[in-house]
Amino acid sequence: MSMPSNSATFMCQSMSSGSNQSRETFRNVFECWLTEQNQQLQELVSASKHHPRQSIDNPNNGYPYTSGNGENRDNEDVLRPLIDRVVRHHEQYYRAKSRWADHDVLAMLSPSWRSSLEDAFLWIGGWRPTMAFHLLYSKSGLQLEARLAEFIRRLSAGDLGDLSPSQLTRVDELQRKTVKEERELTEELARHQETVADSSMVELSHVVTELMENGEASRDGDESGRVESTLAPKEEGLVEILHRADDLRLRTLKEVLDILTPIQAVHFLIAAAELHLRLHDWGKKRDEANHQVNGVAPSQRS
Repeated sequence: MSMPSNSATFMCQSMSSGSNQSRETFRNVFECWLTEQNQQLQELVSASKHHPRQSIDNPNNGYPYTSGNGENRDNEDVLRPLIDRVVRHHEQYYRAKSRWADHDVLAMLSPSWRSSLEDAFLWIGGWRPTMAFHLLYSKSGLQLEARLAEFIRRLSAGDLGDLSPSQLTRVDELQRKTVKEERELTEELARHQETVADSSMVELSHVVTELMENGEASRDGDESGRVESTLAPKEEGLVEILHRADDLRLRTLKEVLDILTPIQAVHFLIAAAELHLRLHDWGKKRDEANHQVNGVAPSQRS
């Protein structure tokens, strides 16, 4: 039985603002967020099915929505609040993730609540921002191909198969900008990862190894304090990079939606939610199958 939307929202907000921040509590936040995403997916699908077809001879044609067409304006008034609610849902997730990252950034970068399949495609603790464009182009092509018969009858669904030349130009410009920012963050992460072999780390690993060989490593907490102080700036750097990566993810989503008409945004959000939810489901099933064969629980994967 699915949880009522308001109840799920309340539970997620309560957990995401809680003070007991741990891997397990964020796992609960993530699973609750997925429940809400699935509920919103059903609303998006319903809204898309009730959107009327239009003649491609209509000068408005769904893009842009103009005040001269009362039907388009009514549809926009219905769709826009739903789109805004889905965006706020993503904003809430990233705010919660940001708080947990400040507490345990390593958990956010190697999330145990995601499957091995999802892990393989993660970029700095989440989805690659440029994936949004591949998703957009894939869905646009599929919808265009599926509607060739309607196009012959000069009907338009106003979906992603109806992207206008000006929209495609804006998408291309945004993609170029996002590729640049994503590459810069990837290179910054690489530089930061190399600091694990800087002089402070090499010296510390040598000192602690000698203490262990002499049986002195457990004598007091001096070396533990030094380890923590040496690792602290490494983790702080990871927190900063993760925050910037999540910011780029959220900005990319919003900027793509800004280019699209309301009904196109609905179709894009449907495709994004379907891909995210199904990839998560497939990954969990594969991990469970591997557990049955190898006897290693999904939560114990390395």
